[in-house]
Amino acid sequence: MTAWHSLHHTQYAKQDHRPFSRTALRRIIRFASPQHRRILVFLALSTVLALLTVATPLLAGRVVDAIVQDSGTSVVLTLAGIIAAVALAEAGAGIGTRWLSARIGEGLILQLRTAVYDHVQRMPVAFFTRTRTGALVSRLNNDVIGAQRAFSDTLSGVVSNLVTLLLTLVVMLRLSWQVTLLALVLLPVFVLPARRMGARLARLERERADHNATMSTQMTERFSAAGATLVKLFGRPHEESAEFADRARRVRDLGVRTAMVQHYFITALTLVSALALALVYGLGGFFALRGSLDPGAVVALAMLLTRLYAPLTALATARMEVMTALVSFQRVFEVLDLKPLITQKSDAQDVPDGPVSIEFDDVRFSYPPAEQVSLASLEEVATLDTRGGEEVLHGISFRAEPGRMVALVGSSGAGKSTIAQLAPRLYDVDSGAVRLADTDVRDLDAESVRRTLGMVTQDGHLFHDTIRANLLLPRPDATEAEVWDALRRARLDGLIAGLPDGLDTLVGERGYRLSGGERQRLTIARLLLAQPRVVVLDEATAHLDSASEAAVQEALAEALAGRTSVVIAHRLSTVRAADEILVLEEGHIVERGTHSELLDVGGRYEELYRTQFSEDAPDTDPTSGTERTARTERSVGDLDSGREAEPAGVTAE
Repeated sequence: MTAWHSLHHTQYAKQDHRPFSRTALRRIIRFASPQHRRILVFLALSTVLALLTVATPLLAGRVVDAIVQDSGTSVVLTLAGIIAAVALAEAGAGIGTRWLSARIGEGLILQLRTAVYDHVQRMPVAFFTRTRTGALVSRLNNDVIGAQRAFSDTLSGVVSNLVTLLLTLVVMLRLSWQVTLLALVLLPVFVLPARRMGARLARLERERADHNATMSTQMTERFSAAGATLVKLFGRPHEESAEFADRARRVRDLGVRTAMVQHYFITALTLVSALALALVYGLGGFFALRGSLDPGAVVALAMLLTRLYAPLTALATARMEVMTALVSFQRVFEVLDLKPLITQKSDAQDVPDGPVSIEFDDVRFSYPPAEQVSLASLEEVATLDTRGGEEVLHGISFRAEPGRMVALVGSSGAGKSTIAQLAPRLYDVDSGAVRLADTDVRDLDAESVRRTLGMVTQDGHLFHDTIRANLLLPRPDATEAEVWDALRRARLDGLIAGLPDGLDTLVGERGYRLSGGERQRLTIARLLLAQPRVVVLDEATAHLDSASEAAVQEALAEALAGRTSVVIAHRLSTVRAADEILVLEEGHIVERGTHSELLDVGGRYEELYRTQFSEDAPDTDPTSGTERTARTERSVGDLDSGREAEPAGVTAE
């Protein structure tokens, strides 16, 4: 069993030949220091277990000698009782070591996972825009478990196997050095195939894992709502199926080859072990017949031999297992060593009570380069992108007084969404300041900023959970009445009430069971429930048709009433009532004023407005701003009838 256990670890070990520093090793020791008492008890108990393992063959040999020498029934029964006691002690020690191993290993997984999870949560948005989610999740799963193995399986295996090997050799040499040396002659025949077969199995399993990972990636991308829609619109289903089947066949063939190599390996080990056992019985029996060795010693040697080759095999592959576990630690530390760009001061203060203004004071900003926020291994590239660090906002200054609205308009890429991300401190400015209630956001408590400022983005993201859970995200303690009031103000109460499960209806991955307008109104209801004093809208109606936009605009009117707001809009008709409109181009504010003032100037705003008016002429009344369109929003009632909604964005605007 130990040989098979060693083979299993060799098979699944991912060999990584990157250098491992002593600094990292010391860091691992510090990381495991909270469990040092358990580790010491675990090592001591593993040593006791090894001693008991060697004791049983010796006692068995004594029983044989007692029978041969006719020492009496009492001696045989006493020895049998001792063997039973040793067996019980061995079972108890085994249970104890397994419990300690599980506690240490699972405790380490808990420490590593929470440390990585908490650290990743503090990373800037740029980290998530660059990192492949699967690679990051792998650090929390595969690498954390690999690191845990260093303190459970590998550590216990090395200690117990080393103690067992040394004790077994000492005892065997004392019983008969001639038989012991002869048994060791077959050692290379036993160990070398173990290493070669183990390496071959590792290569086969890595190749199989690669194909499985490719299949998983294909399934993950194609089985999401957006991916399935894309395949149905532009994909080639037959080619997709053939490609998947080809990879599945490769995995099948590799599985057959792996199974056969395993069988050959175990058969060879069993054969070599049987040959060694035959040599022990042959030579030992010869010495016993000549009177130079007791019969019990022959039995003891045979039993000890079976406990000699197993730890030798395990120790032969231990170095690779240890290095694999250490490299897993190093990969986890890589993530932990990424410095969060957004940090909170120890003396951070809350946003003052009362009405809140928002101000940008000579703000300059450039997105951080990849080396500051990412790892090549997390992006699954050879080297990181060297681009970045170029300034995208140049001296932006404006102020929205309490209860007032400032609108940002301009060409795509002008910097509008960047400004929106700086307001809730998703990024920090390079120079200048963003202030809430005349206090720099860098001096404010992050939780207080989240309570004060609410944001609705253009994608209206929802978790794959119930409507209730998505609404309660900012305020878990909100009452049922408050939830329904937010839905009423977002113009969703009637639709949600008509669903069979009501608030407990699942919205699907990214909210894809809802239409675009319904999804946006649900995010607005979430905003209303949060009751922020400052609202930032980042093109909240960008991807909606006119009918959906009209419904969302009604909900937005409720959300903005009496609140300080910064609104980014691609449709200029939605920002006519703003107290101030800022026109951005290439990171600069090129114009500012009210709607009528900017039209009178005849500059960039007037150009944007006339261009948009010309494009929307058949559907828009410029005097009233009322959209005239025959297109209607698909109703959320599709959920009521059990039919899933079509994904938002399928119908062009």
